[in-house]
Amino acid sequence: MAIPIKNDEAIRKITVAGNIIYEIFKMISEMNLEGKCTIDLNNQIDTWIRERGGYPAFLNYRGFPRSCCISINDEVVHGIPSDRVIRNGDLVKIDLGVKYQGYIADAARTYPVGEISAEARNLMVITKQALKAGIAQARAGNHISDISRAIQETAESAGYSVVRELTGHGVGENLHEEPIIPNYLGPGSDPLIKPGMVLAIEPMVNMGGYEVCTAENGWTITTMDNSLSCHFEDTIAILKNGILNTTRVGEN
Repeated sequence: MAIPIKNDEAIRKITVAGNIIYEIFKMISEMNLEGKCTIDLNNQIDTWIRERGGYPAFLNYRGFPRSCCISINDEVVHGIPSDRVIRNGDLVKIDLGVKYQGYIADAARTYPVGEISAEARNLMVITKQALKAGIAQARAGNHISDISRAIQETAESAGYSVVRELTGHGVGENLHEEPIIPNYLGPGSDPLIKPGMVLAIEPMVNMGGYEVCTAENGWTITTMDNSLSCHFEDTIAILKNGILNTTRVGEN
């Protein structure tokens, strides 16, 4: 399947969507999450998205029932917000997509709640570094494998593992588009990165092994060995001379 190439107007809309995500993540970072129900946090995020002219891209996507994913501790991704209460020491991963005028940006952050262990904090540091290393390779003329290699080497050199069953992806008019962006070097196609591609790069890094399993709800992915997992993601537009990180526009 062909990899969609976006024009300037499409990238502008994705950037607006990305900035909505950036603003929401900034507000979450200023909150005290301890004691909050994840469904209440989901509802607040839904309101914030709509107030800014966006639409929650995850809501009803392939039947997903909420506006964002909230995954805690050994939950890797796709946690369904519920009456679960966030507690001191939790590692909370929030993944959300925003659609703006037909185009989507997708990003994730991990938030430490209260006092977390030194090991958990280091896992966060390394996962952020893995994302930065992957983004550094997201340049026209490189290949998708350059992103994968950088993420894998960063995580594994620190003694962690990268989830293999889940990947980054293209994003635009659809939440998931070509190309697939593995977080490790493996078999398969290795597309050339070209200007106009928009890539959601998202290392999911486990403290233990890379194996994962799916919960009974059919959505939530957890580590097989119950080890902690961390997740960071940004949506990157490939330009002729560099990149535009659409979900960190507020930092530029």
